[in-house]
Amino acid sequence: MRSKDAPTKTAVALHWDGDGAPRVTAKGRDDVAERILTVAREHDVPVKEDRELTAVLAQVELGDASPEQLYLAVAQVIAFAYKLTGKSPWQDGEPENVTRDP
Repeated sequence: MRSKDAPTKTAVALHWDGDGAPRVTAKGRDDVAERILTVAREHDVPVKEDRELTAVLAQVELGDASPEQLYLAVAQVIAFAYKLTGKSPWQDGEPENVTRDP
């Protein structure tokens, strides 16, 4: 049994299909959080610890998109995952509508 003062473990899973905002696909505390992390590890899904972001995303309903106020923070998590896995969100290079500053 967990002590009343013991910290609660929280986990939130996001899914981004490359279109629109990422969606919350799983969330939970304690045993459910541990199961989310276990499944992520089993499937080689990168895990990033960010307690503040997790706390806010845990308030989003399952299936709902990440709120606009969190776009930058969530984009940083997605960039972290792509960098860690060596993958790119674009299979055939960058999309045509991306421009880079000189």
